[in-house]
Amino acid sequence: MGIEPYSGDWTEIQAAHLLRRTVFGANFNNIQFITDLGFEGSIDWLLRDLDLPDPPVNLDFMADPDVPVGETWVDKPFNVINLTNNYRLRSLLGWTMGEFRNNDISIREKMVLFWHNHFVIGDLNDARYLYRYVTTLRNHALGNFKTLTEEITIDPAMLRYLNGNSNTKNAPNENYARELMELFTLGKGELAGPGDYTTFTEEDVIAVAKILTGWTDFGYNNIIQPSFGSNFRPQQHDNSTKVLSHRFGNVSIDNAGENEYKNLLGVIFGRDEVALFICRKLYRYFVYYKIDEQTEAEVIVPMAELLREENYELKPVIKILLSSSHFYEDDRIGCMIKNPIDYTSSIFTQFDIEAFETPIANQNLNLALYQFTALLQMQFFNPPSVAGWKAYYQEPSYYQLWINSVTLPLRRLVTDLLSTTGVNIGDMNRGIETLTVIENLTNPYDINTIISDLNLLMLPKPLSTNQKDLLKEIVLQGLPDFEWTEEYNIYLANPNDNMAKKAIEDKLKKLFLYMMRMPEYQLS
Repeated sequence: MGIEPYSGDWTEIQAAHLLRRTVFGANFNNIQFITDLGFEGSIDWLLRDLDLPDPPVNLDFMADPDVPVGETWVDKPFNVINLTNNYRLRSLLGWTMGEFRNNDISIREKMVLFWHNHFVIGDLNDARYLYRYVTTLRNHALGNFKTLTEEITIDPAMLRYLNGNSNTKNAPNENYARELMELFTLGKGELAGPGDYTTFTEEDVIAVAKILTGWTDFGYNNIIQPSFGSNFRPQQHDNSTKVLSHRFGNVSIDNAGENEYKNLLGVIFGRDEVALFICRKLYRYFVYYKIDEQTEAEVIVPMAELLREENYELKPVIKILLSSSHFYEDDRIGCMIKNPIDYTSSIFTQFDIEAFETPIANQNLNLALYQFTALLQMQFFNPPSVAGWKAYYQEPSYYQLWINSVTLPLRRLVTDLLSTTGVNIGDMNRGIETLTVIENLTNPYDINTIISDLNLLMLPKPLSTNQKDLLKEIVLQGLPDFEWTEEYNIYLANPNDNMAKKAIEDKLKKLFLYMMRMPEYQLS
């Protein structure tokens, strides 16, 4: 099967699969909602346009002279007094994790992570730069790939990260020029000769660096200059005519000052390789890492053709991928290992783990989750290299790299705690309210239905009969099924009876603990 529209049954199984790949966690009601929307309606809902979120604010830092508590800092001057930037960075990181954990049932936040892994930046500690960068990604998450590339090329965070700010006519810096072609647009093809990578050459790196000269950022960690951003310095721009290699038809690009980079991108995006390159990355992110000859011919090539026809508008291409028969094939379900941000965020969304009572407490929770994803080897705003996280490009392991002797015990630690004692953030505790979860399932009076519904919620593949029997044994310990119904009714008749409540909760905690320890729980 290829890119033709899916024509099979639309059930909770397909809806849950779609949500696992497109949002950071979905609860049982979300799955029912997407199922009820139907096949076409659900995809349109996931791809709908959303307003940008409100910016992060100063929640509790009294010593910022420019930002009162309750106001945003994103457009305020940099200040070194009393560790002002430290609280702003904490605010940004907590806010970012909170946006991932929101439950708008939209693909946008998954696309923000995709673009961050594509247009990588890192090693920056001015929170304003990082906020502007991630807002650009969010604003164009489902927009036009070429337009996003134009904006990222002169984004102050990117200019600083890949040394575009020091790229001048007298000292051209090739860093961004190389990555623009190799990692951001064309990809690096097979070596065809000395300095010739099939898609571009070393001569092109030199020429493109000259085309990009003159741009710089301003205001980074600067306490004197109140504003920040990027600007063009004509006196530092190479005004010569640049000639690209035979890979670009030996095209000449004349001096065009501050618009010259756009002319360059027009040439680059005229190459068929750009659409093929980005469609392969989208496929590996949403479907599977392996792209064989059949997948290339039947999925990637038609996606790339559509992307070019749509002038690099992304939404139609993502829609056709998520609507394809290929996406819903049985061996495409449950074939990915959740990345750390997805894994951590999903647990809280999946089980409707209650938010804390105050914004400060929720920020502390989000910061703790952010730090935990870093321990799991995925730190937002700081990928390991300009190529992004290895799980998305390193052959042959790809997603398997997320699981190792360090990360697997940590993954299990957090699920063990959340399903039993809960986790402590300061003097507050949060965990999975198992009784609340099953109340929202189809029929909490029937243990078989509970297990089937939890299977749908937690695991991408249907459980075997033997697995279901084992889970039921964990709960009933050899007793007949009706014992669950009777015990649950006793609890409902006496909800304030702590012994009756604890008896039910203990059984459910064992069930949740076991299911979240299953290897399948790591999969998406």
